[in-house]
Amino acid sequence: MNTSIYHISLLDLLWVMIPVVIVIVIYMRWTQDKATLFYALFRMLIQLILIGYVLTYIFASDSPYLVVLILSVMLIAASVISLRPLHKQQKSLYLYAFVSIFLGGVFTLMMVIFGVLDLNPWYEPRFLIPLAGMIFANSMNAVSLAAERFESEVERKSSYSDARATSYKAALIPIVNALFAVGLVSLPGMMTGQILSGVDPLIAVRYQMMVMLMILGSAGISVAIYLMFLKKYIVEKG
Repeated sequence: MNTSIYHISLLDLLWVMIPVVIVIVIYMRWTQDKATLFYALFRMLIQLILIGYVLTYIFASDSPYLVVLILSVMLIAASVISLRPLHKQQKSLYLYAFVSIFLGGVFTLMMVIFGVLDLNPWYEPRFLIPLAGMIFANSMNAVSLAAERFESEVERKSSYSDARATSYKAALIPIVNALFAVGLVSLPGMMTGQILSGVDPLIAVRYQMMVMLMILGSAGISVAIYLMFLKKYIVEKG
């Protein structure tokens, strides 16, 4: 089996910018927002270039402290970004988001590295950092959806229990859709990357199962914790 992967030049990447340009034009015309997408794309490009160099250094190191530092930065960034859609942003909400993503994400990550993979050493950055990134990012997105929906439900004078139920269900829609679609509509990132690099599809499937389960578990727990914190928040605000 050919285990090489196609080399992508920076010039070749311009092809995929064609649909992106179409989206930018539609977004600008429909929303009258001329900055957000450009800023997001710029951030994405700079962050990916920088993380490429950073990961090269981290993978060559053998320091658990450096890995923990990177994970801490990822958690802080995830908690801040998760509340970006809210109109009313309070400091206590950021703490709730951080604790929620930390508890749901780290708990699930521990199940993966100590149980499923049994990494040795546990802080092997080539495995730990990408897995943590997937877990924290999906928890972040789920908390973000839940936070935005909960705020909307409260503004509509819904009760806490109704707002919680609606928000929890809405937060998990993308993940539940992914569970239904995987293998039929999509071959997600982990599986696609492994297949492209020449890994046996049956092995790639097992890794993808692990990824789907850890995403559902971490996101579901993080959102539940965040919504439970909001009950305390509502009581304190009267």
